[in-house]
Amino acid sequence: MLDRLVLTDFRNHDALPLAPARGFVVPTGPNGAGKTNVMEAVSLLAPGRGLRRAALGEMARTDGAGGFGVAATLADGTEIATGTLANAPERRVVRINGAASAANALAERLSILWLTPAMDRLFTEPASGRRQFLDRLALALFPGHAVHAARYDAAMRSRNRLLTEERPDREWLDALERRMAEHGTALDAVRRETVAALAERLAAQPAGDFPRAGLALEGWSGEPGDLVDQLRAGRARDAAAGRTLAGPHRVDLLVRHLEKDRAAALASTGEQKALMLGIVLAHAELVTARTSVPPVLLLDEVAAHLDPARRAALFARLAGRGQVWMTGTEPALFADVGGGATRIALG
Repeated sequence: MLDRLVLTDFRNHDALPLAPARGFVVPTGPNGAGKTNVMEAVSLLAPGRGLRRAALGEMARTDGAGGFGVAATLADGTEIATGTLANAPERRVVRINGAASAANALAERLSILWLTPAMDRLFTEPASGRRQFLDRLALALFPGHAVHAARYDAAMRSRNRLLTEERPDREWLDALERRMAEHGTALDAVRRETVAALAERLAAQPAGDFPRAGLALEGWSGEPGDLVDQLRAGRARDAAAGRTLAGPHRVDLLVRHLEKDRAAALASTGEQKALMLGIVLAHAELVTARTSVPPVLLLDEVAAHLDPARRAALFARLAGRGQVWMTGTEPALFADVGGGATRIALG
């Protein structure tokens, strides 16, 4: 959990120090006050591009000196920081206890999950968004997952470029395909274990305020060692297509509404949001059960779209389960979260 957070020249915040307590953290204020910007800053304390998946150069305050910083002190005293420098606005800098570090190392220090209004469309959009969502879930359980994902993607991009050459180096192709198979097999195994564990937990829950989701993977599958043979056999096909057509980057996360036994994509907008919330809540509980450390939850504008009964059920389910950040325009939406919440008025 975060004991202290400092934003410097991040989005609309020139200097914003915060001291969040354990439990609920509730930034509120009018539209444009920078509530989601605070949530995005927290999300950057994990590997990846944050909850908006924005370019780094977009995050620095426009009338600042250039570059930005997000620094935090964790409950165990660890100090982590990330940001950019004015002379390198698209190069991310990460420090852990003052020492330069790789961004993927952040997963070993802090587990962060988020739900944003943009994710309401996850079930109806292309599969890439669902894979990114799944990888975020997997990362909370397996901190090394980000390394395998990054190395697999890097090897695949190199292979795709090499296949465009008239006479590609066969030995280099062999090496890249072995690298893809090594990291792709690990990537696929973690995804499947995450889906199986989460699906089991969801199925075992009683029907309640948040509908249960059934989860499965569809698309590419292979036993260890299969991917090397598939890549080698598919070189001509992949060269013609301009992309790699076999591998874990071709899977999709399938989600069903268990009570109604139909695809989540066919559910109503309200049902889809409730399904997403149910998945995130169940996953946070799974992470806590497996690691004994609850993840930091970022729930952006979640309360405004819930009726009072479901909102009360959400607060009750989250109480005592770690640090939960929730934004909203109206403080009254969070009147029932209790007196121990950290309330932050912005704007």
